[in-house]
Amino acid sequence: MGKRTRDGDKYSDSDLVRRCAGGDIRSQELLYRRYFSFAMSVCIRYARDENEAMEIVNDSYMKVLDKISECDPNRAFKNWYGKILVNTAIDNYRKNQKHNDYLSVSAITETEENEPEIEAELSANDILALYSHLPASCRVTFNLFEIEGYSHDEIGQMLGVTASTSRANLARAKKMLRELYYRQISSARKSHE
Repeated sequence: MGKRTRDGDKYSDSDLVRRCAGGDIRSQELLYRRYFSFAMSVCIRYARDENEAMEIVNDSYMKVLDKISECDPNRAFKNWYGKILVNTAIDNYRKNQKHNDYLSVSAITETEENEPEIEAELSANDILALYSHLPASCRVTFNLFEIEGYSHDEIGQMLGVTASTSRANLARAKKMLRELYYRQISSARKSHE
């Protein structure tokens, strides 16, 4: 008995893109499924929760289908799609900016002089949980700078802020993540005592 493959595995990305451009609904579904995990991994970093991330994924994919004829078949679809995901997430952030909760920097206390040793191994879910506590402006700036590799000038243009505001948001994000991380470790230690 031969190796069993999934239906979508027999098509390359460029085949699926070409077929999607021709309006093939099955190919559109296959391409969506192939990149769903990737899309969620990008969008969850910009969203307040899984539901919002799912909305961004779906909005992004609608843009992909609208612009599929612009996709260069000689370049990686994943990179093209990744840019659309980030841009859609930024659009979503700007649209909802007035509704975003802000955690004041003063709400985060200075870390102890003697920082605790890092003993705890945090799971991806633990890290996302910590990350979700950041104010949206800090979370988005952290993603764009640390993960996507944009400069502070580029981030400022994308978000409609100055480069110095972008730098300040990144510094706040790092400080808050550090404090939240140490709180998580302290909590884990107390529960093991």
